[in-house]
Amino acid sequence: MSPPSLFFSDWSGRDNQKGTPVVVKMENQNYSLVQIDGPEVAVTLKSMDKAAKGKNAKQFTWVLLLRAHRAVGCVAWLASGFWGVLGAIKKRFAHSKACDESEKPGKRSLLYKFIKAFLALALIFLAFEMFAHWKGWQLQQPELHLPENMVNFHLPETEEIKGWLEKAYIFWLSVRVDYVAYPIQLLSNFCIILFLIQSVDRLILCLGCFWIKVRNLKPRIKADVSGSGGDLESAGTGSYHPMVLVQIPMCNEREVYEQSISTVCQLDWPKDRLLIQVLDDSDDEMIRNLISAEVDKWKEKGVNILYRHRLVRTGYKAGNLKSAMTCEYVKNYEFVAIFDADFQPNPDFLKQTVPHFRDNPELGLVQARWVFVNKEENLLTRLQNINLCFHFEVEQQVNGVFLNFFGFNGTAGVWRIKALEDSGGWLERTTVEDMDIAVRAHLQGWKFIYVDDVRALCELPESFETYRKQQHRWHSGPMQLFQLCLPAIMKSKISIWKKANLVFLFFLLRKLILPFYSFTLFCVILPLTMFIPEAELPTWVICYVPVTMSILNILPSPKSFPFVIPYLLFENTMSVTKFNAMVSGLFQLGSSYEWVVTKKAGRSSSEPDLLSIGDHPKAELSRRVSDGGLLDLGNKWKEPPELTRRVSDGGFLDLDKLKEDKAKESKPKKRNKIYKNELALALLLLTAAVRSLLSAQGIHFYFLLFQGITFLVVGLDLIGEQVS
Repeated sequence: MSPPSLFFSDWSGRDNQKGTPVVVKMENQNYSLVQIDGPEVAVTLKSMDKAAKGKNAKQFTWVLLLRAHRAVGCVAWLASGFWGVLGAIKKRFAHSKACDESEKPGKRSLLYKFIKAFLALALIFLAFEMFAHWKGWQLQQPELHLPENMVNFHLPETEEIKGWLEKAYIFWLSVRVDYVAYPIQLLSNFCIILFLIQSVDRLILCLGCFWIKVRNLKPRIKADVSGSGGDLESAGTGSYHPMVLVQIPMCNEREVYEQSISTVCQLDWPKDRLLIQVLDDSDDEMIRNLISAEVDKWKEKGVNILYRHRLVRTGYKAGNLKSAMTCEYVKNYEFVAIFDADFQPNPDFLKQTVPHFRDNPELGLVQARWVFVNKEENLLTRLQNINLCFHFEVEQQVNGVFLNFFGFNGTAGVWRIKALEDSGGWLERTTVEDMDIAVRAHLQGWKFIYVDDVRALCELPESFETYRKQQHRWHSGPMQLFQLCLPAIMKSKISIWKKANLVFLFFLLRKLILPFYSFTLFCVILPLTMFIPEAELPTWVICYVPVTMSILNILPSPKSFPFVIPYLLFENTMSVTKFNAMVSGLFQLGSSYEWVVTKKAGRSSSEPDLLSIGDHPKAELSRRVSDGGLLDLGNKWKEPPELTRRVSDGGFLDLDKLKEDKAKESKPKKRNKIYKNELALALLLLTAAVRSLLSAQGIHFYFLLFQGITFLVVGLDLIGEQVS
């Protein structure tokens, strides 16, 4: 851009040029290189400088105005968003109150009372600290290292300190240093030690899984040369076809009963050596009629299937399985496969699991892996998938290869019936009957095998309410079982190493210590140290080690790596539910005996789900699709005419009648709930985050802020399925 003629018009018209030509480069971008001659250069440069300053001042003013306009717009956007969030919270609270009015009022938990009292004290101390900070009462405190530092330290009282509020603040500082900080620091150090022990255990499991992958250590089916002609690929499908009983326990499973029965009826096993039991505990007569009609339909097609309903429904799932095993015809069968109502095993499931029992009389259980049809349904299912992938691929696989023991998952497994009988059968004493029978079988000397390449499709809970109830049962039951099994473990004849593994690793470390330190360290001690700064919680405890452990957890599901931070925050949030359940089971409280059937959505298998279970050659030969046919990798459609999934006319009529009856009942719509424990902790953590600003603790502030927001999201039930 050429410079304005105002500055250089006189220079260009002069004939008498004196002095040396000078080339000046203006820093202002509005000017280019200019040749200047003559003795009046200094005067001209001064006038140019004044004009440039005037122009720059105007430009600077406009830039400030533009930025101010943008800032106002940003503030308005934030205010609008904040107002919208408040409106959503108000609606959610109104809906929650409407739901609570229809329910019976119950006693509030001790945990909620503790959190609420903790929150009230935190708010009082925050107000006191902010007032003291505003008044400039902050005094320099010595760092806390040893008890002597606190006992011998006293704040000097001078004549300059005036007013009862200031004296009260100084007194609080003295009490905080002398009596409060040290116990909190001891508890913090204790939890850090537990945290490190659990982290080392997690690291060893990951190294064990890595060693299994490198050495390709996995259970293999022994070749049946006589039955398969030496073909190792068909070794498991030779002449070995023992009598197998398949059980499908269910209770009011209206969404999934049809697909589960259909899938199990298509198992590739000789019909005369297979019996399917549908164990229906439904209390809804219409659902019982639908399930019975579905069983009759498959019975007409030649499938050996029976429908069984108990008149006395006690003991939940354990009572259902126990009752089914008392049938007279069960003694004719050698093995029993169990599938929950939402499970869809591959047709070759039995051919990949049952042959492991051949020539292995000490083997009592073969457990397969779960694969989820709805793992990408929402954020909640994605986070659950991370946990369960680590559980199966790392925990189950490492324990199966190196210890021949792990907890039975309750479904997608095949038991030797003799092992069940030797272990005392199914017992109704806890809500984790699967873990109970596994521990008792291990004490009797039976071995277990986990096969990671044999997989069964199933569902994950899509709503937080369902997931919360499931986790409560999964964490309260083990504490009940630990108290019941501890005397038997001590008296058993298994090796000392196996006893130590059961007591310290299986029960204490992974079932008791993990929820204890997670809740205590991140939900109690961390916010407490913001108000008691003498009790220090190192940065690596709240940042580096948790992030490292979260990354290790995500390794079995690498596609979930972008969710590493939400996963870490959500796991800390779930520690409230797990801690409450652990305490409930440990002290035999009433909630530890609650059993709520996990709600299913009836998701059918899709093509990506089928591809995810086809990681091994045998799975490529038979992949299910949603309508029950068979599809191989060569795009060849195989649909046995006698095993086509359909619904009878009577089933359709019953289903229509069921829908009409449900519509007439005019029940109130189910709404999302408010979780008071999580909401109270959200306010507590956000209060502690505000307090951390006064002490300029950066990483602590960000962790408390995001963790508080996560608690707020979960407390308002904004994660998972949105009911209304």
